[in-house]
Amino acid sequence: MTAVLHVTGQVLVGPEEVREQVWVVDGRVTYDPPPAGVEVETVSGYVLPGLVDAHCHVGLESTGGVPPERAEEHAVADREAGALLLRDAGSPVDTHWIDDRDDLPRIIRAGRHIARTKRYIKNFAHEIEPEDLVAYVRQEARRGDGWVKLVGDWIDRETGDLAPCWPAEALRPAIDAAHAEGARVTAHCFGEQSLYDLAEAGIDCIEHATGLQTESVELFAQRGIAIVPTLVNIANFPKFAEAGQKKFPEYAGHMRRLHESRYDVVGAAHDAGVQVFCGTDAGGQLPHGLVADEVVELGRAGLTRTEALSAATWGARAWLGRPGLDEGESADLVVYQDDPREDLRVLKDPAHIVLRGRIVQ
Repeated sequence: MTAVLHVTGQVLVGPEEVREQVWVVDGRVTYDPPPAGVEVETVSGYVLPGLVDAHCHVGLESTGGVPPERAEEHAVADREAGALLLRDAGSPVDTHWIDDRDDLPRIIRAGRHIARTKRYIKNFAHEIEPEDLVAYVRQEARRGDGWVKLVGDWIDRETGDLAPCWPAEALRPAIDAAHAEGARVTAHCFGEQSLYDLAEAGIDCIEHATGLQTESVELFAQRGIAIVPTLVNIANFPKFAEAGQKKFPEYAGHMRRLHESRYDVVGAAHDAGVQVFCGTDAGGQLPHGLVADEVVELGRAGLTRTEALSAATWGARAWLGRPGLDEGESADLVVYQDDPREDLRVLKDPAHIVLRGRIVQ
């Protein structure tokens, strides 16, 4: 038996389950003490399952895909922030090599973005037309890890404002195809109309979801459609608006209104029973390692501290089908000196990060 890690204090196994100690033996969680005489290293504090960033882009920056050494920096930045499980919501580069690295976070991939021709950021997505949507969805479902990412809306240069990228009738066959491949589907959506179209087509999740209205909130709640608001990215909407003001003033005003209502929208969705999860949108425009900032933002939007923590830990892991601090599971956990249930800002300063049973920070 290798050296044992003994973590004492408050082990937050779930929102209502707290234990006084946990051991890490051979890289796995156990609540049974090891045999006498085994070498033990002890640390103390408040313990959470490794945090979840459910919307990031490892290997993607503002100009497109980057080399593996830069993608490694992305993954390390997330790890050092305590994000040990990442849902990569679209990347043009293959990051499966990360799966062979014991020192880097676990990644759940959605393949590459699928967008309408000239209706998304250059070099990010497969840019196709509706008649090819089903084929590309099947392709990315097979390349990913149980998710597919669509671009649901973007600025339409003819109308000068946000508009759905896909005809509504093209969406149901594409989402059905993903489900047939065993994948769930999520979509980038800033505006209002795309949310109705995608909900009617059977979407599983929406990223950003700034355009939610009373009727679409009710629809999402009824159909179990989750949202990942990425509030740390929505903070940049005024900058996006300013960039488009001269050429697309209607779009600019729309983006400013979406920014102003962001907390109310997330709060209303949460109050209606829509599942809300933590994601930063790190990659394309933002640096990695912002998971704690996003949890704090969810608190500002009206989630209780425990709910905001769950959106990045217990609840997010259950939603993604990944274990937390369960007996016999891989020891992926973060230790804090203070109680994050009392102050979400504690998440910004992890004392110890344990990944696959080894202290990495």
